[in-house]
Amino acid sequence: MESIEKIILTQIYLSGITGKSYKDNLKTKKGFTENIINSKIDELVKNKLITEDRNALTELGRSSLRVVLAGGVFDIIHPGHIHTLNAAKVLGDVLIVVVATDNTAIKMKKRQPLHSKEQRQELVNSLSMVDLCLIGQEDDIFKTVNLVKPQIIALGYDQVHQEKFIIEGCKKINLDAKVARLQSPIPESSSSKIQKEYGESIHGI
Repeated sequence: MESIEKIILTQIYLSGITGKSYKDNLKTKKGFTENIINSKIDELVKNKLITEDRNALTELGRSSLRVVLAGGVFDIIHPGHIHTLNAAKVLGDVLIVVVATDNTAIKMKKRQPLHSKEQRQELVNSLSMVDLCLIGQEDDIFKTVNLVKPQIIALGYDQVHQEKFIIEGCKKINLDAKVARLQSPIPESSSSKIQKEYGESIHGI
């Protein structure tokens, strides 16, 4: 499949989650013209990858995209995050990242996050390897998993989530997703370590 077709399928898939116009993104972010977009969509409809109304992916179209889901707090973006997210993106075509809510971040890190969930979402969305960043659900992480329906769920080296818990949770929502645990070459690089070394002064940066 041509890369331009994959890009269009990706944007239509993402629009189904965000509710935003995929054509606007293709024009503003990818620089595609209206003629190119319409021409390629005609082909994708003909090949039964996009629905006749041109607004969604068919089952065949969705299965042609390999979606990877990763999650974390992402309070202070550091080299460990970059390596982990790059490794996650290599596993598929689309990388969606979920940032923890502020309450979940406090439970996980035992401290108040420096940035709000909206700020952390904006930070992660600005990373080139990330296709979309979402804010997670406090009561049930599998609500977001069910929304995204990834083929792969990537866990960082320092994440406490157990693979068995993830796999069993996916089975309950009838999702056949594989779990990949990623390794970091910089295990000593962490948000908590950075904050500990810089202390309260980091709040004034």
